[in-house]
Amino acid sequence: MINEGVQSIVLGDVEITRVVEWGGPFVPALDIVPEAGAEVWRDNRDWLAPEHWDPDSDAAVVALQTWVLRSGGRTVLVDTGVGNGRERPGSPHFHHRRDDFLGRLARAGVRPEDVDVVVNTHLHGDHVGWNTVDAEGEWVPTFPNAQYLIPAADDFHFGPDNAYGDGLREDDRLIYEDSVAPVHRSGQAVLWDGAHRVDENLVLESAPGHTPGSGVLRLESGADRAVFVGDLLHSPVQILRPSCNSCFCLDARQAVASRRRILERAAVERELVVPAHFGGAGALEVRKDGDGFALGPWAAYTTR
Repeated sequence: MINEGVQSIVLGDVEITRVVEWGGPFVPALDIVPEAGAEVWRDNRDWLAPEHWDPDSDAAVVALQTWVLRSGGRTVLVDTGVGNGRERPGSPHFHHRRDDFLGRLARAGVRPEDVDVVVNTHLHGDHVGWNTVDAEGEWVPTFPNAQYLIPAADDFHFGPDNAYGDGLREDDRLIYEDSVAPVHRSGQAVLWDGAHRVDENLVLESAPGHTPGSGVLRLESGADRAVFVGDLLHSPVQILRPSCNSCFCLDARQAVASRRRILERAAVERELVVPAHFGGAGALEVRKDGDGFALGPWAAYTTR
């Protein structure tokens, strides 16, 4: 489902470009959003399939993608995917991947040295992988001129200050050591908590639950609004069932509260909701529907 064309949309003074690392059927739908129940997938088959659900395999269809924002004269990346050559024994889809992500980034007009800011919405392995590249056996920052904005609560939770404890997996230690620690060593890491203004158009806000430091990036430029929600949403069924967490959420109660709060504001302010992993158009508006939410129009890109 990778679109080899360059997909872009302009909101106010900000151009947003989508760069897809990989996309396709991933894991069983009931594994990724276990609380949703099979009926929500069946009842919405007409629009979930094939871009968000593969009925034949009953697999959720997802994308691994980076959003490139050109804002205020700077280039900002939102999340950096899985990366190449990683030791991920607990994550077969991510283990020793080889992909031409940097080539796709180049086709979008972005060289590594052009990037000014990298936003990691949280520190899971499919959001930080291209933070670094292997340079003769040493992991070094991919984007040599960039600030890397990292949630402080995640840095503590996943990093050595927490002694890789609190129920973390071996993969979590490996992720931190190859994709986060090198950014600290280079002096490019900027830890933030609560809120952090990136520029005149972009503000980071904490939205914990999926991980302790999960954040969203809000865009406000002219009359246009968007919110990059990371993993608050793994599937569109969570818009219909916002009380249903993904299997990856660490604090169920907080994750639900953050999801409802972000969707509520998005519906009221007509923000374009931009999750990390949606297939299809990858971004959409939401609407209020009684006490819940409904899907609004999907993003309309220009493709070159």
